[in-house]
Amino acid sequence: MNNFWQNKSVFITGHTGFKGSWLSKTLLMFNAEVHGYSREPITTPSLFNVVELKREISTHHIGEINDKTKLSDAIKSASPDVIFHLAAQPLVIPSYQDPIETWNTNVLGTLNLLEILKTITKPCTVIIITTDKVYENNKFTQPFTELDPLGGYDPYSASKAACEICVDSFRNSFCKDGQPGDHLKIATARAGNVIGGGDWSKYRLIPDLARAYSENKILKIRNPNSIRPWQHVLESISGYLSLARHLHLTDELIFQSAYNFGPTVNDVLSVEELITETKKHWDIRINIEKNTTQPYEAPILSLDSNKAHKYLNWGPKWNSTEAIIKTLKWYQKFFLDEDYKFEFKQQIEEYFWESV
Repeated sequence: MNNFWQNKSVFITGHTGFKGSWLSKTLLMFNAEVHGYSREPITTPSLFNVVELKREISTHHIGEINDKTKLSDAIKSASPDVIFHLAAQPLVIPSYQDPIETWNTNVLGTLNLLEILKTITKPCTVIIITTDKVYENNKFTQPFTELDPLGGYDPYSASKAACEICVDSFRNSFCKDGQPGDHLKIATARAGNVIGGGDWSKYRLIPDLARAYSENKILKIRNPNSIRPWQHVLESISGYLSLARHLHLTDELIFQSAYNFGPTVNDVLSVEELITETKKHWDIRINIEKNTTQPYEAPILSLDSNKAHKYLNWGPKWNSTEAIIKTLKWYQKFFLDEDYKFEFKQQIEEYFWESV
């Protein structure tokens, strides 16, 4: 995989975010030419800033995903071989607070990107990042496959399901031979709940645990029994990179579709189980909230990644315990002002260079 990315021009929307930062650094270490387009980091601190990625990437554009002129100019300047679209409103609870912003960003922002790409004649591979929450959650315990119906109870999940439908419609309408987007090959990627060092988002468990630990505060937990497909952020990134490489190198239609990237089905944890593992390493005080008026969130989510195993030869490398330990290790170094930049780089090396 490493040699494929050498000197490739890669354009990332949402590069200043948590996952965008890990993806940017990974591609830089693969000697790709990385171009980014995003809003300013929305958290303080932010991983993008503390590891000083702005110094390393080729171009750094700040703008809105729906700003067609600015985004178009940035893409044309980068002349990308591959695009990873991560720019999104990525959280469930804020989607209840501002559903219009969520839909504008997640659906219309994606369509804005795709419309721009119709005008770029250079062949281009496009990976649209969505989420495991795109499925119509029937509360059954079986893992979701890519053939299961899409849906969404909350505005975030619904907007991401709509994004998937939008992408599929665009691909069918404009990407066949003789159509204005026939130079594009597009796939969507649905990952589980990613964890890793440097996430400071609100309403996410690991950042909440890190803040509670560093500030010696009691952490309030909403849904201790909720089950999620927790995985280290590098697991999803390895899936995205593998999908992009296969999509770029072949015209087989199986790669121009949706792919799940999640942990093995016997390696999913409840919120309470994740906290229990964390408490083996950090002294944290927990308070379970019993507020029945909180916004709805699906109690169970699990992904079937057999399609990725079969066609991409992809599978998770680190189990949930390893993912938690590596995540806590980064935060610990950050809190002690030790070499967290080196730890950031080292975890990427451990994941990719030991698995090649």
